[in-house]
Amino acid sequence: MDPLSLTTLLTAAAMAGWVDAVVGGGGLLLLPALLVAAPGVPVATALGTNKLAAIFGTSTAAVTYARRTKLDWAVAGPSAGLAVLTAGLGAALAGAVPAGAYRPVVLLVLVSVAVFVLVRPRLGVVAQPARRTPRRVVAAVAVAGLGIALYDGLIGPGTGTFLVLAFTALVGADFVHGSAMAKVVNAGTNLGALVVFAWTGHVWWLLGAAMAVCNVAGAALGARMALRRGAGFVRVVLLVVVLALVGKLGYDQWLAS
Repeated sequence: MDPLSLTTLLTAAAMAGWVDAVVGGGGLLLLPALLVAAPGVPVATALGTNKLAAIFGTSTAAVTYARRTKLDWAVAGPSAGLAVLTAGLGAALAGAVPAGAYRPVVLLVLVSVAVFVLVRPRLGVVAQPARRTPRRVVAAVAVAGLGIALYDGLIGPGTGTFLVLAFTALVGADFVHGSAMAKVVNAGTNLGALVVFAWTGHVWWLLGAAMAVCNVAGAALGARMALRRGAGFVRVVLLVVVLALVGKLGYDQWLAS
C-alpha cells in the first residue's frame, strides 16, 4: 500500500473512532476507505480488518463512558453477551451476502433512521425513564443482542447508530446514555465477528493494528466530547452523519456507477 493510501486510511480510522464514540456509524467511513485503499480486497477481509480496528475504539469509548456516567447494565450486559454469539453467527454467514447488496441495504436503513429522528425531535434529548418497563427491557435486549448484532456480523456499518436509537426508543435513554450502552454492546459485536473473521483468515493484522491506534485516539476524544456537550450535541452529530452518509451512498449507488 502506498504512503498516501495508508495515510488516508489511518486518518479515516481516527475520524471513524470519533464518530463511533459520539453516535456510531464509524464503519460507514472506515469500511469504504479500506475498500478504496485496497482495491480487490475480499469483502470478508475488509470487514475483518475493520473489526480489528473497531474493537479497540469501541472498547476505549465504552470504558470512558463507564467511568464518567451511569450505565444501565441490566440492558447493556445481556445485550453484549448475546451480541458476541449472534455477531459471530452473522460473520460466519457474511460470505453468502453478495457484495452488491451491502450499499442498498445500508442506504435503506439509514434513510429510515434519518426519517425516524427527524419526525421525533424530542427523541433522546431528555431521558424518559417511564419507558423502561420489564417488557421493553426484554425487547431492547432482543433487538440489540440478536437483530442488530446479526446485522453487524453480516454487514456491519451503522451498527452503533442503530444501537443508540434502539436504546433511546425502547427504554427511554437519552442520547448520551444510549450511546454509552451502545458502545458496550458494539464491543461485544466486534469481538464475536472478529473471532470468526480471524479464524477464517480474513484479517490483515498489521494494517488493522495501525488503524486501531488511530481509532482509539478518535474514540477517546469523541466520548469525552459527547459527555461534556450532552444529548443535544449527540443528536445533531447523529443527523449530520446520517444525512451525509445517505448522500454519499446515494451518489455512489446511482450517479458514480
